[in-house]
Amino acid sequence: MDNTEIQKQLKEKGYISEPINPALDLEKEIRRLKKEKKAVILSHFYVDGELQDIADFVGDSLQLAKEAEKTKADIIVFVGVHFMAETAKIINPGKKVLLPDLNASCSLDESAPYEKFCEFKKNYPDHKVISYINCSAALKTLTDVVCTSSNALKIVESFPEDEKIIFAPDKNLGNYINELTGRNMVLWDGSCMVHANYSYKKISLLMQKYEDAEVIAHPECEKRVLSLAKHIGSTASLLVYVQKSPVKRFIIATEIGIIHQMKKVCPDKIFIPAPCNDSPDACNSCTYMKLNTMAKLYNCLKYELPEVKLSDEVINKARKSIVRMLEISK
Repeated sequence: MDNTEIQKQLKEKGYISEPINPALDLEKEIRRLKKEKKAVILSHFYVDGELQDIADFVGDSLQLAKEAEKTKADIIVFVGVHFMAETAKIINPGKKVLLPDLNASCSLDESAPYEKFCEFKKNYPDHKVISYINCSAALKTLTDVVCTSSNALKIVESFPEDEKIIFAPDKNLGNYINELTGRNMVLWDGSCMVHANYSYKKISLLMQKYEDAEVIAHPECEKRVLSLAKHIGSTASLLVYVQKSPVKRFIIATEIGIIHQMKKVCPDKIFIPAPCNDSPDACNSCTYMKLNTMAKLYNCLKYELPEVKLSDEVINKARKSIVRMLEISK
């Protein structure tokens, strides 16, 4: 297949779909290509376990941003979703940044279109903007400081108590930080399609069934679900918590990909995915994260496509908010 045909498929589908010989050892070939092209593979906790295992680094959004900032690799392959790859490109404008599937979006990102947020922001001309990293590069150009679930509290508290703030796009995380700080930030009405779907009632029933279990939850969850949690934190925080806790059984209210890492570090413990409102069993996973596959990662490295590109104007405007976050988070 020549590059012209690859580009055509890329335009149509957002990823390279060349058939792969089933006899090919994908793990071996990915490692070979990574070394040959001086690439680094960064993976989020929410992708499938085999992709986490082949990555050079696995982490949450803050950890991945820090890794992207310090990497010496020529090529960054981001096994995650689009806003994460955009962030890596903003931090490293001179490097090639690849994403196995350009269709790997994010419901939070999609909930805050640039044009609509511009109109919303006009209603609060004296407000600073803190944007959760789960948003587009375009939205970051309107942002004073970016935050992640790991550092949201620290970022908000870096502003004076009387500072007027817009927090976008996750209303659940914003509400959680408002309650912790006593602030009254203006919240954009966005939410994660996974975390907003956990069922308070079904989790309560699970707690009755497993009285020895602790609920741990991501702050993107709704308030009622968070009220059940023994520990609330980012995916990295949840992972640390299960390692330190003497408890042997946990109900996990975040995307189920993290359970792969939890089982690796705590093989003697039991992890139960929290149930959802629309599911009789375990919770749904992030369909966007699961667009990443070993086959797409292989083709991505082989052809160095799809590549995430941003204009110099967007990079320069968005970079300030990310650099500010990294400085505060040191």
